[in-house]
Amino acid sequence: MRVVPVLVSADNYAYLLIDEPSRKAAVVDVLDVEKVRAVAGKEGVSIVAGITTHHHQDHSGGNKACLSLSPPSPSFDVPAKTDLVEDGGEFTVGDNIHVRCLATPCHTKDSICFHVTDTSNKSQSGGVFTGDTLFLGGCGRFFEGTAEQMHASLSKLATLPDDTVVYNGHEYTAGNVAFAKSIEPDNPAVSRLAKLAQENKVTTGLSTIGDEKEWNVFMRLDKDAIKQATGAEEPGAVMNRLRELKNNFRG
Repeated sequence: MRVVPVLVSADNYAYLLIDEPSRKAAVVDVLDVEKVRAVAGKEGVSIVAGITTHHHQDHSGGNKACLSLSPPSPSFDVPAKTDLVEDGGEFTVGDNIHVRCLATPCHTKDSICFHVTDTSNKSQSGGVFTGDTLFLGGCGRFFEGTAEQMHASLSKLATLPDDTVVYNGHEYTAGNVAFAKSIEPDNPAVSRLAKLAQENKVTTGLSTIGDEKEWNVFMRLDKDAIKQATGAEEPGAVMNRLRELKNNFRG
């Protein structure tokens, strides 16, 4: 299994999820089909499916065009949906990639993450496509949900193996680092994330669920420094205040 990020706009990622033995691939969150098709050509793979994390246009805008490249596309509730997937649902990409669906509502009601593992290579770490639910060092805005829902969704992702690689929807890491420093200035893990962002223009795929537990303030609601910064104690209240602070952050 190999994952190839495709930058389809200024900060928007699509991905090719490649089953290397079969040379078959799924495209995740296609926006610009031509850019994705060009990368697939360079990689020498055939696109056999499209997978969508949520209905926002910058993640699903290429779905209709993608139908001309591949068979029906698994998705939750998005444009050009052909197969509805639900929480706990499973399917296969190519011959060897197992995909498990994790409903993570909040950013949108239909937000869903996809946990992927290679059945032909048990030693390889899995990955998770998180769309706009989980970012490196951050999380998505609560457009169609509540703070409690985001807390539940991130807590669900936190149950994945710590070595699970995170593939998120946007390149927001530098801004998330600045905010994290304002909330947890003494957290050494945040300094590690800052170094990662300084040294890499593309940061997606360079973090794991274990890393996010250490440096992502939205996954650390029980920490004293974060409670102090928000003036709240209960997880939902801490999450809500954190999101308000991030929405207004100009650092």
